[in-house]
Amino acid sequence: MEASAGLVAGSHNRNELVVIRRDGEFLRTPLEQLIRKICQICGDDVGLTVDGELFVACNECAFPICRTCYEYERREGSQVCPQCKTRFKRLQGCARVDGDEEEDNIDDLENEFKQQDFALVPVELVHGALPSQVLLLTDGSTVDDIPHEQHALVPAYGRVGKRVHPHSSADYCLSVPAQPRSLDPSKDLAAYGYGSVAWKERMENWKRKQERINAKHENGGKDSDDDGEGPDLSLMVEARQPLSRKVPIPSGQINPYRMIIIIRLVVLGFFLHYRITHPVNEAYALWLVSIICEIWFAVSWILDQFPKWLPIDRETYLDRLSLRYEKEGQPSELSPIDIFVSTVDPLKEPPLVSANTVLSILAVDYPVEKVSCYVSDDGAAMLTFEALSETMEFARKWVPFCKKFNIEPRAPEWYFAQKMDYLKDKVLPSFVKERRAMKREYEEFKVHINSLVAKAQKVPEEGWTMQDGTPWPGNNVRDHPGMIQVFLGQSGGQDTDGNELPRLVYVSREKRPGFNHHKKAGAMNALVRVSAILTNAPYLLNLDCDHYINNSKALREAMCFMMDPLLRKKVCYVQFPQRFDGIDRSDRYANRNTVFFDINMKGLDGIQGPIYVGTGSVFRRRAFYGYDAPKSKKAPGRTCNCLPRWSLCCSESKKKKAKMATSAEKKKDSKDNLKTQSLTLQEIEESIEVTESEKKPVLPKEKLKNKFGQSSAFVASILIEDGGILKNASPASLLKEAIHVISCGYEDKTDWGKEVGWIYGSVTEDILTGFKMHCHGWRSIYCVSSRPAFKGSAPINLSDRLNQVLRWALGSVEIFLSRHCPLWYGYGGGLKWLERLSYINAAIYPLTSIPLVAYCTLPAVCLLTGHFIIPELSNSASLWFLSLFICIFSTSILEMRWSGVGIEDWWRNEQFWVIGGVSAHLFAVFQGILKVLAGVDTNFTVTSKAGDDVEFSDLYAFRWTTLLIPPTTLLILNLIGVIAGISNAINNGYQSWGPLVGKLFFAFWVIVHLYPFLKGLLGRQSRAPTIIIVWSILLASILSLMWVRVDPFSARSDEPVLEECGLDCN
Repeated sequence: MEASAGLVAGSHNRNELVVIRRDGEFLRTPLEQLIRKICQICGDDVGLTVDGELFVACNECAFPICRTCYEYERREGSQVCPQCKTRFKRLQGCARVDGDEEEDNIDDLENEFKQQDFALVPVELVHGALPSQVLLLTDGSTVDDIPHEQHALVPAYGRVGKRVHPHSSADYCLSVPAQPRSLDPSKDLAAYGYGSVAWKERMENWKRKQERINAKHENGGKDSDDDGEGPDLSLMVEARQPLSRKVPIPSGQINPYRMIIIIRLVVLGFFLHYRITHPVNEAYALWLVSIICEIWFAVSWILDQFPKWLPIDRETYLDRLSLRYEKEGQPSELSPIDIFVSTVDPLKEPPLVSANTVLSILAVDYPVEKVSCYVSDDGAAMLTFEALSETMEFARKWVPFCKKFNIEPRAPEWYFAQKMDYLKDKVLPSFVKERRAMKREYEEFKVHINSLVAKAQKVPEEGWTMQDGTPWPGNNVRDHPGMIQVFLGQSGGQDTDGNELPRLVYVSREKRPGFNHHKKAGAMNALVRVSAILTNAPYLLNLDCDHYINNSKALREAMCFMMDPLLRKKVCYVQFPQRFDGIDRSDRYANRNTVFFDINMKGLDGIQGPIYVGTGSVFRRRAFYGYDAPKSKKAPGRTCNCLPRWSLCCSESKKKKAKMATSAEKKKDSKDNLKTQSLTLQEIEESIEVTESEKKPVLPKEKLKNKFGQSSAFVASILIEDGGILKNASPASLLKEAIHVISCGYEDKTDWGKEVGWIYGSVTEDILTGFKMHCHGWRSIYCVSSRPAFKGSAPINLSDRLNQVLRWALGSVEIFLSRHCPLWYGYGGGLKWLERLSYINAAIYPLTSIPLVAYCTLPAVCLLTGHFIIPELSNSASLWFLSLFICIFSTSILEMRWSGVGIEDWWRNEQFWVIGGVSAHLFAVFQGILKVLAGVDTNFTVTSKAGDDVEFSDLYAFRWTTLLIPPTTLLILNLIGVIAGISNAINNGYQSWGPLVGKLFFAFWVIVHLYPFLKGLLGRQSRAPTIIIVWSILLASILSLMWVRVDPFSARSDEPVLEECGLDCN
């Protein structure tokens, strides 16, 4: 796809297609312009053939060369393609030169000027099947030492050969002759390479290699000769090793952890038994509330604890990956990957942050022809478009600098902000000079971006216009056509050193009033379809706009799992942990989520894999299409003559019954073929077989279109398992289809959002999407690299953090109230029961906020009323209480031991579990119920991605929100209860201090957990905000009136009060 095509905007429903060039040219009919190519030798247009097709000189890589340069290279030059080094073949109207082969010893005068037909085929697919009467002499395998045109073909009987050619993934297409040459028995076999000098040399080399290998084994691993021509046996063995391995937790750490879990479960059962059988009659209501809360906490603990029963670590071997798929002197065989970056509002998600993410992608350590970056602008902002154009220009300088000096990270903002010795491990003397020059370039780039942001603050009344005066198509955010701009592509993606850059594509899907666009999930599904049309890589990487690639080898880490033959293509995605920059050292609001990413996710990896967390995940494209995971074939059963005859009869009867049951199921499925069901990979592959007589696919296309949409090009791309673009497809037709698949009505009456792509129905579409994949039998992998793969920015002030947690909890409530609830969805599929427990916990954890609020209120009520939820304890009862506390602390300590999580991170997680539970989770429960049952939609706000220039200045920023009301009330209520309880104990004497200890411990437990919230309210200053003072005074007044009504200082005695009257009654 050419980068010079310009911005393509259009609407499939309105039959509009417009191309707006950056140089000011405005065209309504861009199809002819989109197919133009520039000769990479002389700079002229490549031109067209007599049939109107684009002239292609090299049939292997389609390197753009005009006819004049092609004929000159054949006549005077080296006669090979400058890119793939393949010898040019004679084309239509070209004179013969030395080396051109002749057929059947006859000068082909009749066909001298007849051009052979060529066909474009996908990158990863092999060439089409040859006719049944011929077969490659090598039985389908390639021979490195003999050119392809010298391969011999011999007759075959009922077999079809397939010939694999080297390809260039820069264009994702290659061309082959339509008809192979058959073997003529009357000719000498040397004419075909068999028995020739090349063949004899190859056989001699093969014999020498075998002799050296045998001699090496006989000599104990030492080479018999030192000519250096033999293969490195150690490297060959290393390349065959697994690309990754599981690292189990040491038994000395995991076994005590499991034992204490079982002990804690037993102690918990005895504790609840005691609590239920010993009610507090004086405060029955308080006791009943506490019992309900404790039972819910026990169930919640079980759902959270047992999915952590089988934690594992993993290791990857990048050197083995290179040895296997990147052989010296051959094109890289690593799989292509499409990278998605999503953004909405450039004012809340600064363009500079998104630009750093894109720059880190373009500079990633991966073959450039295998990487394509798609940026989704769901806000159709011209600011994002212009910022991406500036990013493209800066990338031409930044990418070669990164690869030349191998710097990390490759996001310039964070690279230049590092407080470290940047000269470490740098040996090139020019590094310092070039680094200073690059820093100046980046500062100028920042100035350009900042000027664009300042300009975008005030929108003109007539809307934005482009440089040529054309109105910006996205001026109306809610009513605009789809837009696609290829910034870096086949003919425009070179850096300052002349090297190719990865593709960079801008996408803004069509939006019209009256359509449900499904927010981020809809935007990601649009990217899935666009990328399938333009590049169709078999793997996808999903990143938020504020998550840059911190480890340039992150894609290779993921490919160690995705391309490992031992995993048998059952991995749907590889999830990396989220790491963050710009967080205060104490991590006051637990933004790092260390307990979740380093404990829970490792536990899930030992079962069926981690849940999808919305970013930093490398997906297998086919997993998005609703396919079931490929099932491993069972070994064939053995039958021996020693078995009795009746056992064979039983086995035959069982087979017959199974066959009958299978046929009955097929009949039942045939009746329900109109329903939307997931198609297995085997069904697709078997149905698209082509017969020799009809040459027509058997698969009903209507069924696929009802499932995936009405784009024939997209449906055809689905059938290509290993990726690659469609054959015989011009750039103009691809762009037209790309505009079609991002139209607002494309998903109507399809399975998009239901069984295909990102699943709709929740604002946390990530959990729902991963859950559906696991229900189809896929498994996921958790990859924790030594250097964090991705890093992002997190909202570090209290208000933004609570709003973020509110959105997550709201999505979980929506899942719980939907048909996809893990409690009742997905049975009979491939979801394991421990994995189901984790998804159930992820769906119901916001409901814990209701008992948590009630439980945090009990200490204050007990202190104000003088009652308690626990009766007077005996020695045996005290033992159960003490044992439970010991088990709780032991479980936490052993978790920190095997996971490596620090005690400070663990404590921050415990604190924010209470803070979020009594605030954001509580609001999420009520908002979710209103949204699902009453249809009242609640919009979430995008959290800020950047703070001020002062370090951690945003940490002290205070923004009032209703989420602060419940924790503020609980905090003040417990403080007043503590004061009241101590005052009551002082008034009633030392005997009342004993019952007070338990109540005070309970109240202090609440206050200590809410302490970070209190610091967030106070901010940097010593005084609290005005709204907090007003709220506190109001609550204090109400509680004071309650205090007077309770009258705790009055005597609590039923006997009459006797006063001395001064008279002696005796």
